[in-house]
Amino acid sequence: MIEHVVDHDPDCLFCKIVAGKIPSKLVYQDDELYAFHDIHPWAPVHFLIIPKLHIPSMALLTDDHAGLMGRMMTLVPKLALQEGCNPYPAGGFRMLCNTGAEGAQEVHHLHIHVMGGPRPWLRG
Repeated sequence: MIEHVVDHDPDCLFCKIVAGKIPSKLVYQDDELYAFHDIHPWAPVHFLIIPKLHIPSMALLTDDHAGLMGRMMTLVPKLALQEGCNPYPAGGFRMLCNTGAEGAQEVHHLHIHVMGGPRPWLRG
């Protein structure tokens, strides 16, 4: 059973990363957001950005999360450039948010993959 939005899920892989119980290569963090490098990158630049709040899926967002999601979206281009993506329009990045079983979501904590860098990529 997937828990709904809570501050922290002690069984969640990404909550454990935010809590420092599992190591990660930090990209960025503030009071609400945490970004870290993917352990199996598909592209030269590949990191994830997550809310620190345990939101299991994009499908469970409500209007109350609009500000948080807006912050995530406006942070992505800054972090993409910081991590080595080439500038728009010749460069750029790709964002991916898997949602639910049919959307190939493996970790049930809302996360956005940010991928970029020169092609070809391993996947994506």
